[in-house]
Amino acid sequence: MATLAGRKLVQVALTVKDLDRARIFYRDTLGLKLLFEAGHMLFFDIGGQRLMVGLAEQPGKPVGSGTYIYFDAPDLPALVPALKAKGVEMIGNTETLQRTDTHELKLQFFKDPDGNEIGLMGMVAI
Repeated sequence: MATLAGRKLVQVALTVKDLDRARIFYRDTLGLKLLFEAGHMLFFDIGGQRLMVGLAEQPGKPVGSGTYIYFDAPDLPALVPALKAKGVEMIGNTETLQRTDTHELKLQFFKDPDGNEIGLMGMVAI
């Protein structure tokens, strides 16, 4: 029987209200490589996976609700101030979710211009 077990995730998608603003935010502010554009969609590389950012075309469809993407960020203590310097506003403070003898699992959120939450999560050396 065919299942999804063991298959690689190849793309995550989210919607935005303004595609030009999203292009600037994801490409220029966050530094993601823009792979290509097709219709009302932008495709970015995120570590070998694709992030599809599409224009919300259905009236009344909520934008920026319920979709979360997380980036691996073992350099989170340096990454957060670097993003803040580019105008990215963090949500609250960085949280420590887990501690080991050598690392802490840290988490920090921010939002894109359309309210989609983005997480930075990484095992940070102590």
